[in-house]
Amino acid sequence: MTSEKKSIKLSALVSPAFWKVHQQVKEGAVQEVVLKGGRGSTKSSYAAIELVLQLIKHKNCHGVALRKVGGTLRTSVFAQIWWAISALGMESEFKRTVSPMEITRKNTGQKILFFGLDDAGKLKSIKLPFGYVGIVWFEELDQFAGEEEIRNVEQSLFRGGKYSFCIKSFNPPISPRNWANQWVLQPKKGRLVHHSTYKTTPTVWLGEKFLQDAEHLLQTAPEKYKHEYLGQAVGTGTSVFGNLRIEPIPQEIRQQFERLLHGVDWGWYPDPWAYNGCSYDSARRTLYIYDELTRVRTTNQQTAQLLKQRGVCQDKSREEWLVADSAEPKSCGDYRVEGLPCQKAEKGPGSLVVGMKWLQGLECIWIDSQQCPDTAKEFSQYEYRHDHQDGQVLEGYPDCNNHHIDAVRYATSKIWKRRGQ
Repeated sequence: MTSEKKSIKLSALVSPAFWKVHQQVKEGAVQEVVLKGGRGSTKSSYAAIELVLQLIKHKNCHGVALRKVGGTLRTSVFAQIWWAISALGMESEFKRTVSPMEITRKNTGQKILFFGLDDAGKLKSIKLPFGYVGIVWFEELDQFAGEEEIRNVEQSLFRGGKYSFCIKSFNPPISPRNWANQWVLQPKKGRLVHHSTYKTTPTVWLGEKFLQDAEHLLQTAPEKYKHEYLGQAVGTGTSVFGNLRIEPIPQEIRQQFERLLHGVDWGWYPDPWAYNGCSYDSARRTLYIYDELTRVRTTNQQTAQLLKQRGVCQDKSREEWLVADSAEPKSCGDYRVEGLPCQKAEKGPGSLVVGMKWLQGLECIWIDSQQCPDTAKEFSQYEYRHDHQDGQVLEGYPDCNNHHIDAVRYATSKIWKRRGQ
């Protein structure tokens, strides 16, 4: 970034973890960036710098920075954005006031306004000297009331103008069921979700004490370390799967898949028909879930055509399995008539427990968040049941909201059945 007085290298201000994100924003490839992660990832610093850079680039729009509680603005987003302006060497080009709380670019009159949603009425009375609000930053996204509140705010702020850009940043709450953890799994055109940790931050920026504290927590309370420093929603102790990695699977990894495992759980209504495509890396004990389909009130012939269009079992150059629930042998036969080599899952006493324990015991279940949002939601929300009287965790696996879990279990059954025996 270059100002009139001095030249600043952006690489000296932005952690390497965010270079590709910045490049995509710079090229106009994304209209919304969601920054999630743990302590020390510098995501808020990057958010502040990107907001300033986009304000400078788009001279006819203004920016708004939001927190849930207005009392936290001055020591958080207000201070962070002024730091970014100073770090870019542009203090002389901006002025700041606390009452009203705003930052103004002198030569253009562009403003950055600050609001807390505890007084949401102020958003409706925003007065701008010209132009429109084009850039909005939601800091600590999970502290807001939910998706509806965020949507209402965006509808109020983004009105008119050719350009709009939104930043949302937060540390994932501990519970996978939290609305923000679930919301971020929903794919949306123009949205980029980025996860960062302190491990990609230059160590000189963090200091020795930060690193020592992180290492101490890793040794003494590894689950707390995963949540606080790695930004993982590790759950409250009742999550069935503690080995999930929910983010896009890079194309270079998908190209290395040797055997494709396909699974189907039959359904009609209200239960959905669920399909998943998987691949298993035995050396790394990692299961990749790269594809899904979900349908209701859809015939076997129709779902068979969907799978064939997906290329399931159509590639003769590598091994593929298609395994479905054996509770409906006629449905398996329907698929074979349609040209799909569908096998029925072998069931027996204890097979459910063996399959589930195998999945739980893997080093990692990597679910592509863009291609498999329904699967990601099922796996991340799947929890043990509680006794309503004493709160104790009950044995067994709940038979509800687990259709993709079952499809994955069928897809991998030839592997875990062999190990279970």
